[in-house]
Amino acid sequence: MAEKTLQDLFLDTLKDIYYAERQIVKALPKMARATQSADLKAAFQKHKEETEGQIERLQQVFELLGKPARGKTCDAIVGILAEGEEIMEEYKGSEAFDAGLISSAQPVEHYEITRYGTLKAWAGRLGLNEAAQLLDATLQEESATDEALTDLPKLPPTAKALRERPKLLEIADRRRHQFCLSAMDVR
Repeated sequence: MAEKTLQDLFLDTLKDIYYAERQIVKALPKMARATQSADLKAAFQKHKEETEGQIERLQQVFELLGKPARGKTCDAIVGILAEGEEIMEEYKGSEAFDAGLISSAQPVEHYEITRYGTLKAWAGRLGLNEAAQLLDATLQEESATDEALTDLPKLPPTAKALRERPKLLEIADRRRHQFCLSAMDVR
C-alpha cells in the first residue's frame, strides 16, 4: 500500500466537507420553515444561498485538483444534524424552540469553520494558492454566519424556557456522548 500524503488527506477532508455542505443545504429550508422568528428565518435562508455558493467553490477546488466532486460520508455532520432534529422534535411548539434551533445551527458552523480553516492551511502548504483563496472565502462566510447566530436577538427567558433549558443541554450531551462512542468503535 502506498504511503498516504498530505495531498491524500486534503482530498479526503475535502470530500468530507463536500458531503457535509450537501447535507446542510438540505436541512436549512426545514429549519427556516420551523422557526417563529423572522430574523432567524432570514438567517437560515441567507445561509442556504451562501451554502449553495460554497458547494460551487468546493467543486472548483476539486477541478483544480483534477478530481471529480464527490462526497464521503461525514459522521460528524450526520450526528450534529441528528441532534438538531431531536431538539426540533422535542421542543416543537415550546418557548425554547428558536433557542434550540440556534443551539443546533451553531455546532454546524463550528464544524465548518474548523474544516475550512484546516483545508485552507493545508492548501497553502501544498502550494494550492487558488484553492486556499476559495476556501478562505467560505471560511469568512462561515465565521460571519456564526457571529450572526450569536448576535440574533434573544427572547427574554420565560419561566417555561428556563425550565426547558436543562433538557436541551441533556439532549445535546447525550448526542455528543453517543457520537464519541461511535467514533471510538473499532471496526
